[in-house]
Amino acid sequence: MKRFMALVFLAFSGAGVVNAATDEYPLRVRYPDAPIISTQELAQRIDAVTVIDVRSKYEFDTLHVKGAVNVPLSKSGFGEAIARLRETDKKPFVFYCNGKTCHKSYDAVLLAMRARVNDVFSYDAGILDWAKAHPDRTVLLGRSPIQPSELIDEGKFKAHLLEPKDFAARAEGNTIILDVRDRVQRDTPLFPFKERRAELGEIKKLDAAIEEAKQTKKTLLVYDAVGKQVEWFQYHLESRGLKDYYFMNGGSQRYFDDTLGKVVLGGEGASKVAK
Repeated sequence: MKRFMALVFLAFSGAGVVNAATDEYPLRVRYPDAPIISTQELAQRIDAVTVIDVRSKYEFDTLHVKGAVNVPLSKSGFGEAIARLRETDKKPFVFYCNGKTCHKSYDAVLLAMRARVNDVFSYDAGILDWAKAHPDRTVLLGRSPIQPSELIDEGKFKAHLLEPKDFAARAEGNTIILDVRDRVQRDTPLFPFKERRAELGEIKKLDAAIEEAKQTKKTLLVYDAVGKQVEWFQYHLESRGLKDYYFMNGGSQRYFDDTLGKVVLGGEGASKVAK
């Protein structure tokens, strides 16, 4: 009986561990075939592996693991590029992206395996966990080592977020509006004849807008496609000493969703929806 109870306890304990891991890393369930490496394991093996950052060049240039190479997942022929890298680099490959809800590191592993590249791992804790745990092996805006206090936390990011309707209201005032979507993402401008466009890699254009905002004491309003790219742009804004800036929560996608929702609810079907 005692043995039976012990087995039951172990079974339920194991389930608890699995559930806890699933809660913290929600995408692992979707990628059961992707081998994982933890922060501790990566730190122990850092000199014996090749770390590959699969995010955009802008994100990489903002914050990355020291010694990592940048091969964006969005690059055409990603699997082939990793296969070519394997020809000259026989170390295990460790892919990473932004964090626990980012799927790119898992996708990179599967694409590498599909290209017949073995000994590959996903570091799914992501760059921010690494930077907090190992600031001595992290590069921020070209500087290393860094101080963990230099990392922008969720609270500071949210302090500069505006809901789309509030963003639009601010846009009517003494502001500079900047659309940082890339060429693939851009479609309809949200604020025609008022906004400027500059991709995150176009530093001169970005800096010109930042300096003008500082000199003229105008609020800088920035939006992207889904509200993710601006998280990395915030490091650039802070490094340039700009304090009066805001981002659109959810980006242009949220703006269009909210606008279309109001159109639907405000039309002929409004009474039916209300009922």
